[in-house]
Amino acid sequence: MPTHDLSHLRLPTRHFHALDLSRLLAAIMVLFWHYQHIFVPAVPYHVNVDRAIQPWYGTLHWLYNHGHTAVQYFWAVSGFVFAHVYLSDRRAHGRFWLARVARLWPLHLLTLGLMALLQGLYFARSGTEFIYHTNDLKHFLLSIPLMHYWGWQENQSFNGPSWSLSTEILAYAVFWLALPALRRLPLVLAIVLGAGLLGIMLADGPNKDVLSCVGYFFLGCAVYAATLRGWLRPATLLPIGAALIVGAFWLKSTYRSGDAATIAGTFGVVFLTLAADMSDAKGRLAFGQKLGDASYGIYLWHIPIQLSLVLLIDSIGVPRDIAREPWFLVFFVTLAITAGFLSHALFERPAQKAVFALVARWKSSRTQAAISDNL
Repeated sequence: MPTHDLSHLRLPTRHFHALDLSRLLAAIMVLFWHYQHIFVPAVPYHVNVDRAIQPWYGTLHWLYNHGHTAVQYFWAVSGFVFAHVYLSDRRAHGRFWLARVARLWPLHLLTLGLMALLQGLYFARSGTEFIYHTNDLKHFLLSIPLMHYWGWQENQSFNGPSWSLSTEILAYAVFWLALPALRRLPLVLAIVLGAGLLGIMLADGPNKDVLSCVGYFFLGCAVYAATLRGWLRPATLLPIGAALIVGAFWLKSTYRSGDAATIAGTFGVVFLTLAADMSDAKGRLAFGQKLGDASYGIYLWHIPIQLSLVLLIDSIGVPRDIAREPWFLVFFVTLAITAGFLSHALFERPAQKAVFALVARWKSSRTQAAISDNL
């Protein structure tokens, strides 16, 4: 049976170290956005916090006010990385979902169960939930397969940040289904899907979060496809990236909705980070790979850590205004980052290997059973 060479669909670079490092920085951005949770009183409704009371606000105000845009950056980088890994892999269809399950679900299920417990403790003490108030059986069951933010949710629930993982599962599904066509027309199809879905999102289309996620993901694929064609080099990435960032600030100051500004800013940063990678001929940024490994753990652990700290503060009678102290911010951020690194080394990687080993044993047993049946 003839095989088709797919090597032209992969850049020679094995890892994009600056992009890896940027994932760590993006996860840290989310910590600053969610820091305001500590100041929310125990009430069963949304409360707007005066973010200016947070430590070093004058210096860190952009992170406190816009740290949530790191989520869109994660989606775009995921699209770029998935194109790099899977476009040229002829066995991708067969092992794609096993790799996703092994990487995402162990930590997701662990933190989901932990948040159910911690939310129960908080509810028993205060009579309401911490930040995320739709913690019912429906949302718990939907959360297990990461289906809880596909359009039928009432709001974020349990470990709130997992909503972006839920939408990203749909991006994976579209990518998996479109992979044969992407190999034939990677740039055209990725631009059509990415720009088309983001355009519908900007026009207030239905299920905005899903449209946004899949759109960012495929525009990330499009950036990879353009790089494959040789269109994106540091000499072009730097001015285009800078122009996009300037455009993002202009869009934000001109239009009330920040969606267009977020798109421009996200891909401006992607371009500048990619330029750093492509300029790193001597591998000075290689350390970024291991640092980026902690990003998933930071993202899923920081809300359980935050709720644990709030439970401790409330139980000993200390006012939550303690979080206005700079040392407390440093403590929280350091604790979340440390948890991310420990989680990757001590839980995520071992769990990933265990899932692969379990599936391999299952396949082996099926093969042995089939052989025995034929004897």
